[in-house]
Amino acid sequence: MHLHTPLKYKAWADRRTLDAVAQIDREIHVAQFDFARQQLNHMVRVEELFRARLSDGAEPHDSTNTPELPLLEALAARLSASNQWLQDYAQALHPDHFQQRIHFTFVDGKKGTMSREEVLYHLINHGTYHRGAIGHALDLAKAPRPADTFTVFIHATEPDRREA
Repeated sequence: MHLHTPLKYKAWADRRTLDAVAQIDREIHVAQFDFARQQLNHMVRVEELFRARLSDGAEPHDSTNTPELPLLEALAARLSASNQWLQDYAQALHPDHFQQRIHFTFVDGKKGTMSREEVLYHLINHGTYHRGAIGHALDLAKAPRPADTFTVFIHATEPDRREA
C-alpha cells in the first residue's frame, strides 16, 4: 500500500482544522477552544510516540495528553513538523520495509506489535477521528467547519479531475 497521498491528505486536513480552530472566539467559546486544543495535543503526542517507535528512539512522552494545554500556535508547529516527518519517512522507507513489524510498549504498559505500514495507516486514521471530534466543537462555537474529506482534497489538489 502506498501511503504518500493519504499522508499528504492528512497534512492538508490537519492544516484546515488548525486554521478553523484559530477562528474560534476564545473569550466566548472557551470550552470548545480548549477541547479542540486537547484533541490536537493528543493527536500530536500520539504521533510523536509512534515516530519514536518507527525510528527506534526513546519514548518522548509517558502519556497521550497533558493537564496543561499548549498554545494553539505551538500545537500547529508540532503537528506541521510531524506531518512533514511522516511524509519524509514514508518517502524514504524502502518498499520492503513497510511490512516490517515493530514491537513497542504503549504508555499504559501493554505490549504492541504493528508493521510500519500499519503505524502510518493508524496515524492517518487517528487524525481523521479527532478532526471529527474537533468539528463538533467548531459547530458549537459557531466557527466555520472546513470540508476536509478525501474527495475534497483530491479535487482541490487536482482540479482537472472535475473535468473528467
